[in-house]
Amino acid sequence: MTRVLIAEDDANIVELLSFVLGRDGCAVTAALDGDEALRCLRSAPPDVMILDLMLPKRNGFEVLKAVRSDPALRALPVLVLTAKGQARDRSLVEGIGVDGFLTKPFSNTDVVEAVRRLGRR
Repeated sequence: MTRVLIAEDDANIVELLSFVLGRDGCAVTAALDGDEALRCLRSAPPDVMILDLMLPKRNGFEVLKAVRSDPALRALPVLVLTAKGQARDRSLVEGIGVDGFLTKPFSNTDVVEAVRRLGRR
């Protein structure tokens, strides 16, 4: 069973992703802001993290930088799922070390397939 942390501040998206991924056999937890996401990552590291870039308290760019600079989390597969789909944003997160990038609106199938792929690493 793949453990997934969703770092997303939109409750509707969290509910949708939790349902879709849960139906696929994933164990899902959620964090509604960047600080909570880092606390969750450090207390119970998941197999995959889905990360929104526009989060309260600490944005997704900052969370990703913290993950990649932490030796205990560095190898964690991170899928960015964001409305910020501009080439500049994608280039920034790729430079930090993201493993996958999807834009909103998204296909449920694309998210499930990306989590499956990243969870097998």
